[in-house]
Amino acid sequence: MAGRVDGTRAWAHWRLRWPAEAAPRRARANTRLAPTAWYNVAVARFEAAYLKLGSAALAERVRQAREMLRDCHVCPHNCAVDRSAGERGVCRVGDVAVVSSYGPHFGEEAPLVGVGGSGTIFLTHCNLRCVFCQNADISQGGVGRETSSDELAAMMLALQRQGCHNINFVSPTHHVPMILAGVEAAAANGLRVPLVYNTGGYDAVPTLRLLDGVFDIYMPDAKYSDNEIARRYSGAPDYWDRNREALREMHRQAGDLQMDERGIARRGLLVRHLVLPGDLAGTREVMQFLAALSRDTYVNVMAQYRPCHRALDYEELSRRPTAQEYQQAVQWALDAGIHRLNERPFR
Repeated sequence: MAGRVDGTRAWAHWRLRWPAEAAPRRARANTRLAPTAWYNVAVARFEAAYLKLGSAALAERVRQAREMLRDCHVCPHNCAVDRSAGERGVCRVGDVAVVSSYGPHFGEEAPLVGVGGSGTIFLTHCNLRCVFCQNADISQGGVGRETSSDELAAMMLALQRQGCHNINFVSPTHHVPMILAGVEAAAANGLRVPLVYNTGGYDAVPTLRLLDGVFDIYMPDAKYSDNEIARRYSGAPDYWDRNREALREMHRQAGDLQMDERGIARRGLLVRHLVLPGDLAGTREVMQFLAALSRDTYVNVMAQYRPCHRALDYEELSRRPTAQEYQQAVQWALDAGIHRLNERPFR
């Protein structure tokens, strides 16, 4: 049974470290929304999925997820190492969560930010190896510290106490068993806000099924529509196959993005797609897939690519997309039938 956790003392002694592009700010995106059909989850009657699931069922999910670590198949790499015994696979994480920073974040999509911010917890390492990663010091350099389940729970409670509208786990895929244990402890101590699964999109369906009824909001990337491109730039040779499976499962669980009367996300799927120079991301095919999933899919067509990490080693990645390339990506989304776009000005 989860013990008592005090959210007021979560890592009070540790100075938070924020990536430059994630610095808290109250900048809201220009959001193109269809009429108010999705503003149908009243604040007063909202109940987070993990509370409906119940403590016994949540404890069983923790047990099943921990078991996956013994012959690790938490993500599609299927490394088959025993993380519970200290072995490491592609993600380089064992059976204890590693956290880089946490705090209210005002740079996320408008439905997550609201007025109180999104309560982000930046998890260390990643199951992808993106050569252009803007947070490579965290995702590949390993900046962070090991964090117990009770500490993770205390972070969640502290973020809720600060008025954040949700708890947003960044790069959660390889940390799923530890996240579930933290959620179990936090729920027993008063956590009530929805959880956001903010992933690079290289997720295994069996793992996602353990999250059914735990996470209310899924926010995956759809990085590429070509497996060879994904292998070359992110070390994931079956990315597009696994990504489509994961997006279908996320949509099955949570449906289209729903918001309360304040315009704050409560449940559903929100997909991010980063526009790459020369259409290396295969944007048209990604948007066609998302529209086939649901034309009401909420999509953030992202313009902020810049050459980072090892991108300058690849001539085709050594420049930013042009304004025309970005506008073409948006047009492909509209042509596919996507009409819920979270656009940001091209800079």
